Amino acid sequence: MSEDGRFTSPYPLETAVLFLVFNRLDTTKQVFKAIRQAKPSQLYIAADGPRADHPGEDEKVQAVRDYVVSSIDWDCEVKTLFRDENLGCKRAISSAIDWFFSHVEEGIILEDDCIPDQSFFLFCQDLLEHYRDDERIMMISGDNFQFKREPTETSYYFSRYPHIWGWASWKRAWDLYDSEMTAWPEIRENGYLKGILPDKRAVKYWKSVFDSVYNGSIDTWDYQWVFSCWINCGLSIIPNQNLISNIGFGQSSTHTKEDSKFSNLPIGKMKFPLKHPKFVIWNVSADRFTERIWYSQSRCIKFMSGLKTIKSKYILRYIKF
Repeated sequence: MSEDGRFTSPYPLETAVLFLVFNRLDTTKQVFKAIRQAKPSQLYIAADGPRADHPGEDEKVQAVRDYVVSSIDWDCEVKTLFRDENLGCKRAISSAIDWFFSHVEEGIILEDDCIPDQSFFLFCQDLLEHYRDDERIMMISGDNFQFKREPTETSYYFSRYPHIWGWASWKRAWDLYDSEMTAWPEIRENGYLKGILPDKRAVKYWKSVFDSVYNGSIDTWDYQWVFSCWINCGLSIIPNQNLISNIGFGQSSTHTKEDSKFSNLPIGKMKFPLKHPKFVIWNVSADRFTERIWYSQSRCIKFMSGLKTIKSKYILRYIKF
């Protein structure tokens, strides 16, 4: 920790970082500022192509790409995946992560609206090494939605919910990802969600979500990741305090025009060395708190009523895990 209270890593960031960008230069600059401060030794940058039915978007997309590439002023290996055509949220992001893990065995993933504290990078790097060969762990998140509740005295806990506003994972875990959710009909028919989710409202909620993803009603990638984690009994690591602030809510977003209690959350700082849990056990009370927030009846009704019309890159930011 520096004299002004900012976190300073005691050693270099050797872990590769994937930066997912698109057309928002303002938020991209803020997130890139944090990446630039962390100085990863490997930086992967991926961007979908502009949408043909959005006049002027090609200039915005190019401006973002030019800014990021021209602002790299530290010694690092840089690789880019810049699409000429727009693939949409599902294909663009999932294929970018495929590309990332075709080059590295483990890494950190940030989108253009998720600002991390500097301690997030070291938190991920330490735990990527610590759980590298533990197949029970599918990912490491920088998000904490416990709103100052502290469900554990350790540095982190284990959850069934893979929050992806700033996260890290391994190729071994991402290899289990299936964007088409081919196993869903069998999981649905046999009622296996009941064995994963103890809350009846959650089962009903996620059954509707997975149905809509499977039949192509919504264009996204992240619910398939939730599904992949669950059917492989995978756990996610959640820090004991929030390390990411999502600044993607507002008029520049496609479907998050109004404010949310989850937008611009205060960022904490992780203390090191990390205090590891003694056992790898799902924290039921923390996840039940999450469920009470996400699965209120009014939220479910609002979600289901708008599900058929939402098909964009910034899909359902309110309930994105």
